[in-house]
Amino acid sequence: MCRSRSPQSGSDGARCRNVTTPTNARSPIGPITARPAGRVSGGRSLERRKGLRLHDNPSLKESLQGADTVRCIYILDPWFAGSSNVGINRWRFLLQSLEDLDSSLRKLNSRLFVIRGQPTDVFPRLFKEWKITRLSYEYDSEPFGKERDAAIKKLASEAGVEVTVRTSHTLYDLDKIIELNGGQSPLTYKRFQTLISRMDAVEVPAESITAEIMGKCMTPLSEDHDDRFGVPSLEELGFDTEGLSSAVWPGGETEALTRLERHLERKAWVANFERPRMNANSLLASPTGLSPYLRFGCLSCRLFYFKLTDLYRKVKKNSSPPLSLYGQLLWREFFYTAATNNPCFDKMESNPICVQIPWDRNPEALAKWAEGRTGFPWIDAIMTQLRQEGWIHHLARHAVACFLTRGDLWISWEEGMKVFEELLLDADWSVNAGSWMWLSCSSFFQQFFHCYCPVGFGRRTDPNGDYIRRYLPILRGFPAKYIYDPWNAPESVQKAAKCIIGMHYPKPMVHHAEASRLNIERMKQIYQQLSCYRGLGKDASLFFTNIFNTVTRKVSWKCNNNAFPS
Repeated sequence: MCRSRSPQSGSDGARCRNVTTPTNARSPIGPITARPAGRVSGGRSLERRKGLRLHDNPSLKESLQGADTVRCIYILDPWFAGSSNVGINRWRFLLQSLEDLDSSLRKLNSRLFVIRGQPTDVFPRLFKEWKITRLSYEYDSEPFGKERDAAIKKLASEAGVEVTVRTSHTLYDLDKIIELNGGQSPLTYKRFQTLISRMDAVEVPAESITAEIMGKCMTPLSEDHDDRFGVPSLEELGFDTEGLSSAVWPGGETEALTRLERHLERKAWVANFERPRMNANSLLASPTGLSPYLRFGCLSCRLFYFKLTDLYRKVKKNSSPPLSLYGQLLWREFFYTAATNNPCFDKMESNPICVQIPWDRNPEALAKWAEGRTGFPWIDAIMTQLRQEGWIHHLARHAVACFLTRGDLWISWEEGMKVFEELLLDADWSVNAGSWMWLSCSSFFQQFFHCYCPVGFGRRTDPNGDYIRRYLPILRGFPAKYIYDPWNAPESVQKAAKCIIGMHYPKPMVHHAEASRLNIERMKQIYQQLSCYRGLGKDASLFFTNIFNTVTRKVSWKCNNNAFPS
């Protein structure tokens, strides 16, 4: 029986752990005495989740209609606050996003209420003490969110509180996509595209909340609001911030909208939908990057969608844009749809769409990969950037995911998913798990014979090795010829670079060409058994044998520079 995650406030995707609130943090919410100006019979409360913005926020707009008072709340579970598997960069981004939202609400004579506690404990108290008549929140499509929301709705019903739910974190109603597919989630991107082409048009974003829309609606505030309901600091949450570098990705709606405008300035890209050429700079964080802002809801996916559409039509003279223009958004939507009714989507056990691959258990190898100590500079530079900045390019994600799973180390995608969940700013439960299943050929993608060489792939992207020098300064002295495979450098070159392989930088932990050949054979056998199980029989065996013989020759040719030192 699959054990789904414990219900949570929607602030992030950390797993439930038995932890205590840090001793230097603010206490969880205490008794609240509302001091509203005027009557409170129309009191409303809006729970913030992944919609940390004032633009395109239909649940907030709904809560303002006919209300005398309104409070925007963000529930921070004590167990989540103490979770060790959510990294400091992700926490900083979230807190900055909350601070930005609070700042925007101040301009509307309102404030954000950050409340400590479990949602099922907090809401009954709020309903009574704030005399709430309506609760509005954004629809959460993920299984644990549905479980949590069902409990909240039950509590609200018992308290006589009306509940309104609005969809704004996805472009489409996911349940309607599934209904259109005969009650099942589409498991191929092509099928998903076919289904959405038959759906109604994406709903136009709701107008941004302004002082005029707020009208006479008030937010009761106490003099000690910051002490009781303010956004906590990293230090209050128990983080050591000494030596913490400045944020490469500042959180918040304000930054998100600024980046969106920069993104749209790339009119040539939008007009021609040209894929940008990959180089060392492509691997660095871009000032037009949007993925963390979409993940936390600082930027509305619908606003992004319509901005792209409008610009395309202006440049292309009112022609209809292709679906490929929205690739980033639609892949996100695809994984949300695949996960919404599958509480085991993030694990192998009891996951009906996941191939049951017998991965190895190797904690030492996993640690080397996660900490950037594999001995492959391309892989280690990527993992170093991830740990320092909280983001890596999608092709870099492909490279390290393949290396960990079917490419080299044969370690379960579940372990890689957990590391990304800790470190990656834009790690989303559905998208993160779906991407790892895809990249490990556990679901969605079966071309296991396509592997990323940890030497050749990076060298083609950045021949000079500038990316490696940036994140692995220990290798800065190596010439471009050897920077991707420094173990092949003569001793004189290593000495000149002031980096002896095996002493200052680790030797490669595996022989890539041999590991890849072995793992492709493993995958071939697994898929052959799966094909036979599905009735494909000997034809499948011959097909996979031919593929294997062809691919192993390619692997040997592409990676023949893996001559390891003794």
